Amino acid sequence: MPLFVVRHNHSGERCPAQDPYMGAMLLNHLSRPNVRRHGVEILGEAVVQGEHTMFLIAEATDEARLREFLQPFQMAGSLDVYPASTCARVVASGGCSAPLPLSDGLPALDPEEVCQHAIDAGLVVHRAHPLNCETPLPELVGGVFMPTARFYVRNNFPIPNLDASRFRLSVTGLVERPLSVSLRELQNMRSQAEVVTLECAGNGRTLFDPPVPGERWQHGAVSTAEWSGVALSEILDRAGVRSSAREVRFRGADGGVVDNTHGPIRFERSLTVDQARHSDAILAYAMNGEPLPIQHGFPLRLVVPGWYGVASVKWLTEIELTDQPFEGHYQTEKYVYYFTRNGKETREPVTLQRVRALITEPAPGQEAGPGELVVRGLAWSGAAPIAKVEVSVNEGDWREARLVGERKRHSWQWWELIARFDSPGEVTLRARATDMAGRTQPERAEWNKLGYGNNSIHEVTARIV
Repeated sequence: MPLFVVRHNHSGERCPAQDPYMGAMLLNHLSRPNVRRHGVEILGEAVVQGEHTMFLIAEATDEARLREFLQPFQMAGSLDVYPASTCARVVASGGCSAPLPLSDGLPALDPEEVCQHAIDAGLVVHRAHPLNCETPLPELVGGVFMPTARFYVRNNFPIPNLDASRFRLSVTGLVERPLSVSLRELQNMRSQAEVVTLECAGNGRTLFDPPVPGERWQHGAVSTAEWSGVALSEILDRAGVRSSAREVRFRGADGGVVDNTHGPIRFERSLTVDQARHSDAILAYAMNGEPLPIQHGFPLRLVVPGWYGVASVKWLTEIELTDQPFEGHYQTEKYVYYFTRNGKETREPVTLQRVRALITEPAPGQEAGPGELVVRGLAWSGAAPIAKVEVSVNEGDWREARLVGERKRHSWQWWELIARFDSPGEVTLRARATDMAGRTQPERAEWNKLGYGNNSIHEVTARIV
């Protein structure tokens, strides 16, 4: 319903609350059950102390209905009603007087609602529309899975609102048996679950110097969940991949207009046939044991373990087998490393997650007393399980931390180290990870103009008091 701000003012001589019976009548009039009977919702109320002025934040079907409900206050003094908006709506719209942006084609979720939901969940919003938000670093501490509400969100377009009852996944192109599969049919196939860490390729972008364009991710564009669905390889086997097929293109329902394209495009990515078959990829319809949330790709998304999140196409509606390399915008223009080496620009595709460790405890600037300090964190790599994590204190020698729990192929690894501090002052903690493929975090990741893959050694400064 439309939102309004109401201001009522009356003179001190006509203050209704001076008459206890009139004051009680107005309280009853503003009671939530009575308000609802009038088709109004009061979201907040306050009286300015000593000023004989009251403010209301209210929702109503229209201004006339609201004014009719507020007649008792009109009789006692002045009444001003202003059409209003929420902060989330203003930011999502791009200005106080701007209308909410409209999506092209498919129905989309209300940008205001999805933004407010992210704020209420405690996510750090970088962009309200399309919604992009990261998990605060302290929230990464916890169990194996990230609670769904606090799982980072990355979008390039408005969030499509798909009807699950009408949903079909098509598998076409160089296949023997083209498929059109409903969500129910997918759910009736043999299922599997994988615990997978997804990370945005731009995670850590703000740490590059000089600065680069793009979403201002710090360290929290990474989360882990249990994804349940059907193995991609099984769907490909059912369709029958022809020997001439070289690539598998995945097309999401989300789309819009981007730079350097003619007209609207859909979000698309591809894998080679070998990568698609051997990546343990899942067509996921559930997340952490619940139906896939809309902001994470409902009703169906691709999850490619070990790869940066761009490969895990959300709102997946089409799979196409081709014999030609795919050269779409998000395959060859974005999510590509542009390096300058020896005066020449080179390009490399963004694929596997780089090895990385983060310190989650202590938090930056945290104070602790003298004695033992537990340093905790997590580490992951797309190439292989974590082999070791090392911690350096005050630029000293690297000490190997204890890995907590079993090594995992596709999800992050918890680790901890106990350090002792007997004197007050600042302490600098640094952590680096090495995976079982022999890859170790660099002191500084190589700068690239789009700011991808920054796995520089993580550093936190705390204080002993």
